[in-house]
Amino acid sequence: MEPEVDRIAQPWGGRTPYARGEPWPARVDSFLAPGVGTESVEHWAQSASLLHSNGDAMDIAVADGRIVGVRGRSGDRVNRGRLGPKDLFGWQANHSADRLTTPLMRRDGRLVACDWDTAMARVVAEAQHLLRERGPGSIGFYTTGQLFLEEYYTLTVIARAGIGTNHLDGNTRLCTATAGEALKETFGSDGQPGSYTDVDHADVIALFGHNMAETQPVLWMRVLDRLEGADPPQLVCVDPRPTPVARRAAVHLAPRSGTNVALLNALLHEVIRTGRIDRDFVADRTVGFDELAAQVARCTPGWAAGICDVPAADIERAAEILGGAERLLSTVLQGVYQSHQATAAACQVNNLQLIRGMLGRPGCGVLQMNGQPTAQNTRECGADGDLPGFRNWENDRHVADLAKVWNVEPSRIPHYGPPTPAMQIFRYAEQGSIRMLWISGTNPAVSLPELHRIRDVLGQERLFTVVQDLYATETAQLADVVLPAATWGEKTGAFTNADRTVHLSEKAVDPPGEARPDLDILLDFARRMGFRDKDGGPLIGWHDAPSAFEAWKECSRGRPCDYTGLTHDRLRGGSGIQWPCTEDAPDGTERLYTDGITWAGADDCETYGKDLVTGASVSGAEYRALNPDGKAVLRAAEYLPPHEDTGEEYPLQLNTGRTLYHFHTRTKTGRAPQLDAAAPEVWAELSAGEAQRHGVAEGDLVEVATPRGSVRGRLRITGIRDGMVFLPFHYGYWDTPEGHRPGRTGGRAANETTISDWDPVSKQPLLKAAAARLTLVERADGAVSPAPTTTASAPVDPHAAPPTTGGPAAVAAQTAAPPEGDGR
Repeated sequence: MEPEVDRIAQPWGGRTPYARGEPWPARVDSFLAPGVGTESVEHWAQSASLLHSNGDAMDIAVADGRIVGVRGRSGDRVNRGRLGPKDLFGWQANHSADRLTTPLMRRDGRLVACDWDTAMARVVAEAQHLLRERGPGSIGFYTTGQLFLEEYYTLTVIARAGIGTNHLDGNTRLCTATAGEALKETFGSDGQPGSYTDVDHADVIALFGHNMAETQPVLWMRVLDRLEGADPPQLVCVDPRPTPVARRAAVHLAPRSGTNVALLNALLHEVIRTGRIDRDFVADRTVGFDELAAQVARCTPGWAAGICDVPAADIERAAEILGGAERLLSTVLQGVYQSHQATAAACQVNNLQLIRGMLGRPGCGVLQMNGQPTAQNTRECGADGDLPGFRNWENDRHVADLAKVWNVEPSRIPHYGPPTPAMQIFRYAEQGSIRMLWISGTNPAVSLPELHRIRDVLGQERLFTVVQDLYATETAQLADVVLPAATWGEKTGAFTNADRTVHLSEKAVDPPGEARPDLDILLDFARRMGFRDKDGGPLIGWHDAPSAFEAWKECSRGRPCDYTGLTHDRLRGGSGIQWPCTEDAPDGTERLYTDGITWAGADDCETYGKDLVTGASVSGAEYRALNPDGKAVLRAAEYLPPHEDTGEEYPLQLNTGRTLYHFHTRTKTGRAPQLDAAAPEVWAELSAGEAQRHGVAEGDLVEVATPRGSVRGRLRITGIRDGMVFLPFHYGYWDTPEGHRPGRTGGRAANETTISDWDPVSKQPLLKAAAARLTLVERADGAVSPAPTTTASAPVDPHAAPPTTGGPAAVAAQTAAPPEGDGR
């Protein structure tokens, strides 16, 4: 009899302890629909997780032409068979009765069903008209972090060499733009230096603004198993909320929002002051140490304590642990990325690793984490605005090389200026220079800041909007044409996780109705547009996912993200494989920079860098003078205060973020019953001290307001730091009585309140930096906050709310070894 666990109540399952340096034991998690046994499964289709960035390998169970469950793949390097709650239950959203099954087109102000030829003819006619009348700059594309590699690459070729527009970006701009930018600023190129296996060897793991337990729950399971084994690592946690990570940390630093640079400079100050640096490593592999040391010389723990509102003794203790580590692993996520000095702060984490010489060895690495399952592919393939293959748009040789791959003239690839980031794309649409916006797999009417403005932009009569999605989202309701897309389990493609592991996701079932794979939609558009290369042949010569993958391999050849040693067949049956994977490294590459810094030379790098304060580009000549030998760059940064700070009218800092049970705007997780029941409605979090000062209590209905808008939700009193209020950002309006637009006093979407501002380097919006006030709307009178009790939202008073459970519907099997005969 397999052990069964309620994976809502126990989201990380049971423990399989292991010691430092040992391999992580396998544990296979599985969940099948009620009434379905393994004997009923007709076949298992290989895949990986779609609802976070960890890349958990799994098999999809199929019976009677439907997905009926999932199980983890025990032989995979990423998860060794484990699955998180979103992995186990999220697949049920595929069967939602409100899936889009036919194209829709706006007629007389209403979206009505039509056939594919009619919808695509309308899209093509609009694109051709705009190209004739206004040029390629009148068309923009805004995509996601949830398509497959082959789809991103096709989209990039269409946008760059077909249309010829510079206006292409992904919603990865909201979550991982800073990750890529920080890696480029330090190492000259994107590409994760570390590996998940570094968890197995590290004696110290530092998590900066990274609530790993909720954003990458399977990676947290790996850490938990190390904590329960022999020679466990010490954790250092930087987070203003009492996350599950914070509860297990040796030191928990809970700074004010917007003060990460001050805190990190103080940590660097202490490490340098106490001589805990690897001087040979610094001399051989870095430039900029003297400037860094001078910048942090006065950044004492006492100085930082006054800015961050964190005890100086805690900063000193954290620095002692970081400086004394034998093998240090650092991870970074949204708590750093969604702030006004995002890239500057992320670079200081890189600096910490470099001055300690903690790079390129087991247990020694940095993971500038991603937030979405295929965000890495968005960046690799150029769908985030950069050129494919981590090429430098300012390097004419790189542009010429890409033009050769595509068989077009270099002048056809827009490189007259920096690629247009997402917030600027929407600004151009607002101003009227962009007249057609194609949105695929994302929901900006809930996920972008200052939502009243975004709704106004998308609702303009002059803007022709195409939305390609699974459901009639808040964004789709504002579109002129809606194209029904197939999703995970309904199409085949490759995707890459946050530590460069490439997986194959096989088609398990047919999509509903007339829904089509995103690749098929894009190929159809390219064919109808008649895009040609310089010899008159088709610009896009591939016709399906395997042939698109082969085309991408040629684009990646010789680049940092080299895929030439991979094929779809190679990815079948075993574990995912980390790029670069080449003839010289046929089994992939576990960690980068083991023998030095390889892509930072001026002729090779993806960027020459930017000013960390203004975002202004550094010229090639300036970069060559700074870094003539192609070493890692230690980028120093001065702390600057937040743009919008608290005051008498708005005395609280607003922090928005994620919860374990949901993903993005809940378009999938809100349709999975176990996940939706675990966190069914928006809430607000406040400390006990702030609750007393504001005269509010657990369960009260409160309103959180900023100068831009407001949100109402039931209050949860947690261990969050004083002076801060937290809102989960997932909730929109598609499942409310008011429908797709806010129809009540006080909104439901946290981004009604956030500010249209961004980091100067990565252009990532500041979703964790706003001044707010909280007021009482009505007393609880028996009402309970819907916030989960298993996560960072756990109440200070354990009796304040019933425990979050999933009941029989959330019970999943958990075995210590793979089932016999599963072929893995």
